[in-house]
Amino acid sequence: MATVSTVSFTISVNDPELDAEEKQEIVQNLWNQLSNLEEVERVERTQDPNPEAGSKPGIAFLVGKLTAVVNINNVKSFLGFVGDRLGNKPIKILIEANNKKVEIAANSRQELLEAERTVKEILASL
Repeated sequence: MATVSTVSFTISVNDPELDAEEKQEIVQNLWNQLSNLEEVERVERTQDPNPEAGSKPGIAFLVGKLTAVVNINNVKSFLGFVGDRLGNKPIKILIEANNKKVEIAANSRQELLEAERTVKEILASL
C-alpha cells in the first residue's frame, strides 16, 4: 500500500456576482500568495481539459481556478490561509488524494475549515 504524502486542491471562485475578469484577479492574487507559502509544494493555474479549437496546447487555462499541491501535514494551515483570503467568497474545492476525489462548496471560512475533516476521511480510507 502506497503512502500518500500530498493532497491536491483545485480551488474555484464560484461567486455569481463576479465577472470572469474579477474571478481571475482573485485567483491571480491567491496564486501569487500561495507561490510564496512554505506549506505549498506546487501551485498552478488549472488547465482547460477542453480548450477551444485553435488554442495553443498547454496555455488554455480555466478562468477563476487554480490547483495547489500540499503536503498532508500542512492541510490545516493551508485551508486556514485560503479561508483568511477567500472566506467571504463562495468557492468550490476539488480535493484529490490517492485517486479519490471529493468536491465541497464553501461559503465561509468555517465551512472551508471543515474540508480538513473531508481530507482526513479520504486519507483514513487508504
